[in-house]
Amino acid sequence: MDSPRLLRRLLLPLAPLLTLAALSTGLAPAPAPAPAPTTAAVAPAPAAVTFSDEFDGPAGAAVDGTKWQTETGDNVNNHERQYYTAGNRNAALDGQGHLVITARRENPGNYQCWYGRCEYTSARLNTAGRFTTTYGRVEARMKVPRGQGMWPAFWMLGNDIGQVGWPASGEIDIMENVGFEPSTVHGTLHGPGYSGSGGIGAGYTLPGGQAFADAYHTFAVDWSPNLITWSVDGTVYQRRTPADLGGRQWVFDKPFFLILNLAVGGYWPGDPDGGTVFPQQLLVDYVRVSTGGGQTGSGPITGIGGMCVDVAGANPANGTPVQLYDCNGTAAQNWTVGSDGTIRALGKCLDVASGGTADGTRVQLWDCNGTAAQVWALPAARDIVNPRANKCLDATGGSSANGTRLQIWTCTGAAAQKWTVTR
Repeated sequence: MDSPRLLRRLLLPLAPLLTLAALSTGLAPAPAPAPAPTTAAVAPAPAAVTFSDEFDGPAGAAVDGTKWQTETGDNVNNHERQYYTAGNRNAALDGQGHLVITARRENPGNYQCWYGRCEYTSARLNTAGRFTTTYGRVEARMKVPRGQGMWPAFWMLGNDIGQVGWPASGEIDIMENVGFEPSTVHGTLHGPGYSGSGGIGAGYTLPGGQAFADAYHTFAVDWSPNLITWSVDGTVYQRRTPADLGGRQWVFDKPFFLILNLAVGGYWPGDPDGGTVFPQQLLVDYVRVSTGGGQTGSGPITGIGGMCVDVAGANPANGTPVQLYDCNGTAAQNWTVGSDGTIRALGKCLDVASGGTADGTRVQLWDCNGTAAQVWALPAARDIVNPRANKCLDATGGSSANGTRLQIWTCTGAAAQKWTVTR
């Protein structure tokens, strides 16, 4: 997608920390290679919920001010056409458990925009100064508007934006949709050297010509150190690690805040046309953040055929193969997932041999040494991913036989790459 998408601007001082007036997200991301979508269901693991808004309340009520603040003003940087208003006219509860962000063709307050008298109103909300998160599962169930010129988004910005500016702050776009692509949403990373049209991202398209405006859909990222995974309705369609950045800085290991908005027009979506019906609405059923949609625990790790991940011969020596074996409850099959990303048994770490990144590199037991070869991410899709290699733990040959060696391999969503960690 080469359509231009210029700077998004912060319209409201967020907090003493966030006094910067010019935020962004640069041009629309050019397509970047991404792993093929899988059909593996992303069922969130039990985890502590750190933020939740179910939007319960009487019809017409404003959003909870302890969770959200409302930005106001226009956006010249992106050449958007709307004026974001305060109060509950453009962002209100519907009394049925939804937040409704409404874009209208109107100007009741004689608002002035970059192009003259504003033609539209809408709303933009953020959690800066109220809630931030580092890692976890961030998701929203939403029904997007339809029509040329509509641009709904659910995204995050680094909380240090006031100190370092954009794009050094980093930006994680969980979901963006532009009206001329009714069946497609985009997920993108922006950071230093890969912002604007150089953003790293991919799109997801509904099958069979369905439109996202026809029904509610769940948009999520599972975010852990050195790995961010995007999904729609439980289908993973993109994973990104520092390896995707070509040596540029990964800026996604710090607190971020959330943003919800509905823009009208702009360089990327283009302006509304004669076929665009107003008002248009972005309906939000819920927004939730939990401490890791992925797996954690201490106990057996089971894979294809119900077989257990096993240290061969229960031997704690460096270089001992890690394999599949009948589950037997021994210490050789008792694994602990550490907060540092390690997976440990018998006092040692699951390790990619020689720090390899190639398909077929075997995994083994080795002294814990803090290297990237021993860091693993466990997103809710039930993959076990080595972020450095951007590859999945895999049973060789798709076999479930006793003694099957484990290796890393390009993530495909196959049964040989699906694991359950005991909690």
